[in-house]
Amino acid sequence: MRVTWRPFELNQHMPKAGMDRRAYRSRKFGSWAQSQRLDAEVATVGAQEGLAFHHERMMRTPNTFDAHRLIWLAGREGVRDAVVEALFRAYFTDGRDISDPLMLAEVASGAGIDADRAQAFLANDDGAADVSGAEMSAHGLGVSGVPAFMVDGRELFTGAQRAELMASQLRRAAVSHVTN
Repeated sequence: MRVTWRPFELNQHMPKAGMDRRAYRSRKFGSWAQSQRLDAEVATVGAQEGLAFHHERMMRTPNTFDAHRLIWLAGREGVRDAVVEALFRAYFTDGRDISDPLMLAEVASGAGIDADRAQAFLANDDGAADVSGAEMSAHGLGVSGVPAFMVDGRELFTGAQRAELMASQLRRAAVSHVTN
């Protein structure tokens, strides 16, 4: 089984520059306190799995379309996994604004893509049609959240789940995939 990263925006109508995180999440979850409770749950589970979430560092809720375009480019450059991991670290651990083109170029550079090439790429619309098309395909398959795990076009689970449940579902899918 191989992992394929596909684009999917939870906030397709997010302004290009993103939004103030506190305002956005307070509106989405009914209050800032509720948003913080949800973040604390994610951070606790993440810590149990060795992942460091630092929601307190996140000042903006980003528009991720250009980040998805960068992942598209990284796939063509053979460094997709490195870019995805760097984007996750930049946002979830470091609290960086992943809608900022300069920050995205920095991530690209750290993963092996020339920073000038990344900046030039982000300044145009290369990959935009492919990313939009892939997002439309995901919606057509019924994907409504992230992460979404699918095997042979069949959804295993969507959204944050306990690690044990994810592992169990992935093992079951792997066994089924090998026997079919």
